[in-house]
Amino acid sequence: MADPLRRWSCGDLLLPFMLLGTLCESGSAQIRYSVPEELDKGSFVGNIAKDLGLEPRELKDRGVRIVSRGRTQLFSLNPRGGSLVTAGRIDREELCGQSARCLMNFNILVENKMKIYGVEVEIIDINDNVPRFRDEELKVKVNENAAVGTRLVLPFARDADVGMNSLQSYQLSSDPHFFLDVKSGSDGQKYPELVLERTLDREKEAIHDLLLTALDGGDPVRSSTAHIRVMVLDANDNAPVFTQSEYKVSVPEDIPVGTQLLMLTATDADEGINGKLTYSFRNEEDKIAETFQLDSNLGEISTMQSLDYEESRSYLMEVVAQDGGALLASAKVLVTVQDVNDNAPEVMFTSLSSSVSEDCRPGTIIALFSVHDSDSGENGEISCSIPENLPFKLEKSVDNYYHLLTTKTLDREENSDYNITVTVFDHGTPPLSTENHFSLKVVDINDNPPTFPQATYSTSIPENNPRGISIFSMMANDPDSGDNAHITYSLAEYTLEGVPLSSYVSINSATGVLYALRSFDYEELRDLQLLVTASDSGDPPLSSNVSLNLFVLDQNDNTPEILYPTLPTDGSTGVELAPRSAEPGYLVTKVVAVDKDSGQNAWLSFRLLKASEPGLFSVGLHTGEVRTARALLDRDVLKQSLVVSVQDHGQPPLSATITLTVAVADSIPDVLADLGSIKTPTDLNDSDLTLYLVVAVAVVSSIFLAFVIVLLALRLRSWRSSHLLQASRGRLAGVPASHFVGVDGVQAFLQTYSHEVSLTADSRKSHLIFPQPNYADTLISEESCGKSEPLLISDKINANKEEPRIIQQAPPNTDWRFSQAQRPGTSGSQNGDETGTWPNNQFDTEMLQAMILASASEAADGSSTLGGGAGTMGLSARYGPQFTLQHVPDYRQNVYIPGSNATLTNAAGKRDGKAPAGGNGNKKKSGKKEKK
Repeated sequence: MADPLRRWSCGDLLLPFMLLGTLCESGSAQIRYSVPEELDKGSFVGNIAKDLGLEPRELKDRGVRIVSRGRTQLFSLNPRGGSLVTAGRIDREELCGQSARCLMNFNILVENKMKIYGVEVEIIDINDNVPRFRDEELKVKVNENAAVGTRLVLPFARDADVGMNSLQSYQLSSDPHFFLDVKSGSDGQKYPELVLERTLDREKEAIHDLLLTALDGGDPVRSSTAHIRVMVLDANDNAPVFTQSEYKVSVPEDIPVGTQLLMLTATDADEGINGKLTYSFRNEEDKIAETFQLDSNLGEISTMQSLDYEESRSYLMEVVAQDGGALLASAKVLVTVQDVNDNAPEVMFTSLSSSVSEDCRPGTIIALFSVHDSDSGENGEISCSIPENLPFKLEKSVDNYYHLLTTKTLDREENSDYNITVTVFDHGTPPLSTENHFSLKVVDINDNPPTFPQATYSTSIPENNPRGISIFSMMANDPDSGDNAHITYSLAEYTLEGVPLSSYVSINSATGVLYALRSFDYEELRDLQLLVTASDSGDPPLSSNVSLNLFVLDQNDNTPEILYPTLPTDGSTGVELAPRSAEPGYLVTKVVAVDKDSGQNAWLSFRLLKASEPGLFSVGLHTGEVRTARALLDRDVLKQSLVVSVQDHGQPPLSATITLTVAVADSIPDVLADLGSIKTPTDLNDSDLTLYLVVAVAVVSSIFLAFVIVLLALRLRSWRSSHLLQASRGRLAGVPASHFVGVDGVQAFLQTYSHEVSLTADSRKSHLIFPQPNYADTLISEESCGKSEPLLISDKINANKEEPRIIQQAPPNTDWRFSQAQRPGTSGSQNGDETGTWPNNQFDTEMLQAMILASASEAADGSSTLGGGAGTMGLSARYGPQFTLQHVPDYRQNVYIPGSNATLTNAAGKRDGKAPAGGNGNKKKSGKKEKK
């Protein structure tokens, strides 16, 4: 055994390799270093900071890091010293095997610049492996009659080192029959052979023990030994012979497992056991034994597992054919693996941005990635592409690195995000490809101001609007997002007649709804010019303006104002003159009126609402001119009173009235003389009408009292009933003077009584309704509204029960019926409805009432100009001789008083045996009723 070789110290080799690492060329994109193997972790490799042109402290700030594809990181960066150091122990034989040079390539990325630098580190071999034989002991058989020069193949040793550190020579222990011959193969391997120098004699020496030593060229020299035992056999004249000394076969890497690659053929001239051959691998590596299978009898070589071109491109093996006489022959077999396109390209992103601002310039780097294909040739050639419709492009960088850059300015409003697909494909047949998808979001900037759909807006609001009502809603759009699209609304401030605009309207800053802060008056303000501003919340904020015209719409809130004739300020009544000789159509006066409203609300129409002499005067509908409708007669009274109404066309219409006094005379002195001759009657109680009314009331009261006395006699048995009758008797006191009212000199008794008594055979079931003044004949006042309703008393009332229930009196009956001859009305109006109802037209009713009052006044003073007889109230001349006072209804009970909401109506009661409309259904029909 040789002495053990001395191992090199790492310190002895560190300095020269450090110097070698600094030989990279200045300005080159490839940085090269050299470092010996088996250095400790953290050993210096090179000053990477200096070679990158950076200070050591800048490595961390600039994000300098090592990027490599799918390999264990062998090196690391020392940020303090700015140097490249080993990340652990490096074994060159494990990385590169028997390759002449062992180069490790990786890349250095400067993150902030997105620059890639290639780094190449050569691993220098040291003599750390000894030559080794596969078997430490080997038996070799040789025929005793073997001729001198016979060669016996010996096992060869393997050394994992390369160069001078690899196997250099063999040594054989001394033996007189054999010597050692070393041959070099085409692959550079040295093969030892044992050569017979002298003839053998088995009888003298059957076994020869030899020691074979393998030496490398390192310093110190390393070696190993193998024991060779040579066994001398009996004579075997012929050795096996292969048909070829070297066999070659080429197969694709994707052949199935178990495929037969080739069959070896060897022959032996001997017979019997000396001619029977067996095949076997010699000195095969573990990898070959695991991959291939040799049939020892047939010499067929087949695969035991799948081949991989990327793992091993060829296999070299030696096959031995040996006969039964220990003679053998060997042949070399070379299996070449053909590459097929079975590996798809791979993409690895080194740096990738998830978002980019829309104002970035063209050429901004979005991503940095590398591509790799394990195949070779065209199968390993790679191309990259992205969709053409995207504003991006690919640009090749160092090695297989690519940059993804923008080609134009981005617009988030047009496209807020992009789905980018990077497709990598090789040029094999068929080509294989890989797609990588990622999303890029475009970050918004405030580059769009808010916009309104219209350039100007117009809206309206009716006057007299409630405060705080919404007028109009403004809406602006901003295509930006987030705060850049958050819009606030405001109004430009200015003063209107000294009043700030903010006191008229306001706008909701969030919704853009415009509100009225006050009630508008069309007569004061007809329109407003507003400037609405919409601003976003960006930085800086952007805004836009739009004008809004707000129109106030007129409402009918002003009554017509009569300008002429005006009432005198001294309290007197203005008088208009109409000569007695005036012809029909004579212009007496003209009513002039205006309305502050506008449009249809200011269109005025005039009409004669009331006249003391109907048909004598007419009023122009649109002009307001008061003209005579017929010629004046001598019987026409001197003083004519006209009520003229002025009404607009609004909704609802508003009106104003004026009373005109027209004196029928040729001159003013005549008017004064005629007015002085009129005497006012001194005794109003002489009126026949008043006398009739008083007598009628007295008769009705007497009859009512008689019925009460009879009923009280029947109710004496019930103390409760008598108590109620006594309480009711107090109501029948004298009629107060306030129940009389005078109208134009006529005093009328306005209170009537209505009584109803229901009697049956059984007095316990009789009913009595106590008399109560009927206030339907008078104007209803607040005091009269508080009066209680009449009581319904029954013999079933128990003393322990509540007060008698109130029975509501039936409403007045408005069904006045007359014959055609008896029906009152204006002259020539006798052809009405045969039912003879009271006139429903308010104007005709008022005219009739006015004529009745005027006639009654004339009849009282004996100066009637109508020429009527006594008891006719002067109506016979107009309505006919058959129309007397007895045909006239109690007109005071259905009189409309202008300017008041009250109406004098007829007393409630039954007529012609029928219950009044809306009467109480609980009243029995068996009673009798007397009504006046």
